[in-house]
Amino acid sequence: MRKAQKKQAEDFVQLLSQAHVEIKKTIQLGKNIEAMELLKQCQAGSIQLGNLIESTEGEGFVTTHLLEEYCELVYQIHEELASNMSVPVDKVYKKLYKAAVKIKNSIRNDIKIRLEVVFLPYKASMWDSLESVWKAADEDPDCDAYVIPIPYYDKNSDGSFGEIHYEGDEYPPNVPVTDYKKYDFEGRHPDIIFIHNPYDEYNFVTSILPYFYSGNLKKFTDNLVYIPYFILNDINLNNPKAVDKVKSFCTVMGVMNADKVIVQSEVMKQIYIDAMTECVGENTRKHWSEKILGLGSPKMDKIVEIKREDLQIPDKWMEIIKKQDGSLKKVVLYNTGVNALLKQGEKMLEKIEDVLCIFEENQQEIALLWRPHPLIHAAIGSMRPELKRKYDVIVKEYRDKGWGIYDDTADLDRAIAMCDAYYGDGSSVVKLCQEAGKPVMIQNVDIREGIK
Repeated sequence: MRKAQKKQAEDFVQLLSQAHVEIKKTIQLGKNIEAMELLKQCQAGSIQLGNLIESTEGEGFVTTHLLEEYCELVYQIHEELASNMSVPVDKVYKKLYKAAVKIKNSIRNDIKIRLEVVFLPYKASMWDSLESVWKAADEDPDCDAYVIPIPYYDKNSDGSFGEIHYEGDEYPPNVPVTDYKKYDFEGRHPDIIFIHNPYDEYNFVTSILPYFYSGNLKKFTDNLVYIPYFILNDINLNNPKAVDKVKSFCTVMGVMNADKVIVQSEVMKQIYIDAMTECVGENTRKHWSEKILGLGSPKMDKIVEIKREDLQIPDKWMEIIKKQDGSLKKVVLYNTGVNALLKQGEKMLEKIEDVLCIFEENQQEIALLWRPHPLIHAAIGSMRPELKRKYDVIVKEYRDKGWGIYDDTADLDRAIAMCDAYYGDGSSVVKLCQEAGKPVMIQNVDIREGIK
């Protein structure tokens, strides 16, 4: 039974006890008709409660049996009053009291609370930020876990909504997906909702459906939990410049509206607390200290768990990775990010062309796995549309030539497990590769060697 339903049952028994006191008073005053009406109401409510318990706990449940006995007792008392028989008031009240106590104790001890937990990812490629938490919930026999992917819009350069996307069919086969249109958030009022998109209306690149903004979700749950979809490199708290660079990730609507925020480390927890305190006021520090938890990122859990030998690598990729003698090339994960391209513009496009040229020349020994940030196309379309045409040409030419792998799937973890080394922009992927023991090199946009 859900927590809210159990509370409803407990509240009803409390009302029964109050009704029994009134029944005793009305009988003592000789107001049998009023007492009989109260008894009818007690019986009707008990039948409704019995139906609720039967629907959640099954037929023949002990509490349902006690409610049936109670209804029979109420009926007998009602009939005695209707026939104007002399009714021993104290004895009647004692019987009603004992029956209510049995029901109350059974509800408390026999009915277990089942949690209903909802996970609201929007991009399938970011599912790993919630996956290990979902697995724990899904394996808990006293928990019903629902994965409900939600649609999102690209944003146009003027901030209006553009193309809508829904990636519900891109999740792993072992993850049962629930259609967001078929889940009644208001009616079901899940005990916990997990989110990984914290921006609400303040994202310049994409927007989830406004219905799912954190400010609105708070209406539908008693516990809204935000887990960032990214992880950041380790930061020295004594380095003010480094700390300042990440404060913008902390002061977002998801942090403001969530009941709990789970971040990657105790150090990052302190950065969040300081950033939010600075933003809202020193008198709120205790509030943020209690809300923000440095329990670690589920993304790390996934990286530790995944093994290269268990990967399902597409045949076309294997053709690129294998040498003619059957041995395997070294695989370099080339990761290009949103911020670098937005900041460097044309210069970064030239850098990408240069990198691709170098790896094409060395394709016999090294297999390049190019994996752009999943929002890069939407970002330049919205914020730097003048770059989009050339970027699209670069991507098309690379894919058409077929000498390297282009990975635009939702499975980042596969790319990390496959690669022997990382090259590219600074991003949360760097931290994941380091955690997986892969060497990392950050590209410098000012160094170009491949294009003469």
